[in-house]
Amino acid sequence: MLSENTFNMQPAVSRRGFLRAGLAGAGLMGAAALAGCAGDADARAGSTGSAPASGDLKKITFALDWTPNTNHTGIYVAQKKGYYKDAGLDVEILQAPENGADPLVAAGDAQFGVSFQDTMAAYVSGDAVLPVTAVAAIIQHNTSGIISMKDKGITSPAKMAGHTYATWEMPIEQGVIQRCVEADGGDFSLVEMVPSTVTDEVSALSTDQVDSIWIYWAWAGEKCKLAGLDTNYFAFADIDAVFDYYTPVIIANNDLIESDPETVKAFMDATRAGYEDCIKDPDGAAEILLEAAPELEGELVRASQAYLADQYQADASSWGEIDSARWDAFFAWVSEQGFAPKIEPGAGMTTEFIGA
Repeated sequence: MLSENTFNMQPAVSRRGFLRAGLAGAGLMGAAALAGCAGDADARAGSTGSAPASGDLKKITFALDWTPNTNHTGIYVAQKKGYYKDAGLDVEILQAPENGADPLVAAGDAQFGVSFQDTMAAYVSGDAVLPVTAVAAIIQHNTSGIISMKDKGITSPAKMAGHTYATWEMPIEQGVIQRCVEADGGDFSLVEMVPSTVTDEVSALSTDQVDSIWIYWAWAGEKCKLAGLDTNYFAFADIDAVFDYYTPVIIANNDLIESDPETVKAFMDATRAGYEDCIKDPDGAAEILLEAAPELEGELVRASQAYLADQYQADASSWGEIDSARWDAFFAWVSEQGFAPKIEPGAGMTTEFIGA
């Protein structure tokens, strides 16, 4: 479920995006850039004055982590409804290459992009620090966990022992599983690690290709539910609070943050409005995403959007907030386990651009 460059400091490959969004079955679309949906913009409620002429707009590039999915809907909503244009921005949405948005944003080829706190752990300390910073949490809590068919009896982490698990053979991925299994009183050595070839969770589970899979509920969980699978599921954040890290996040280029914080704030204000609309009107948001990415399955997008409507902001006072204590707790664990050089408190994030 983790990106290929997470914690083993190696380049990503194609399986990365499938797992991050649970997009098996959604279809790969190559590494070509995707122009974000255009169209007549609705005026943002409460906005005043006319939007700037197109020639007056500041060009911004936003890099997705993979193919469009419901993690990204607020970006498409903000674009479709003209929130970026009202903020004086001309935002182009690009599909990132296989190694993700992080290097594009670090190089300044994109000003903003989608990453994940666990991915960022590989480059916020040590000798290979990248000049990017997380500026907002797209989803307030970690919604990933382990899914299995109910007849396997894997009702808790300890019961993964004696069963197969589809692993990406990454130290931190397996470290998370080990901590959860052992915290539940189980024997991690009895979990049978099977190199993952999963491209469709429904098929893999229903045909006994593997007993348990790490998924993100918003996509793969909803997909299994729509398929009528009788499953067990437990979330990592419910097992250990240290795993309630931020996944996914919006990252920004550090040079832009330092030289033009007004643009960063304008982008984030418009983006927040887009995600707030997703929360208020998930059905309408789903239709905007489907217009931008018609190759996606409509029923799944609508189900995923309805689920995320309660997850984008959750219990935070506003969309996008990053709790520094939770952020630091996860990075402290990463460092303690030796998966990355020591990470200082606050590394890789800022709360400067969230809030009215």
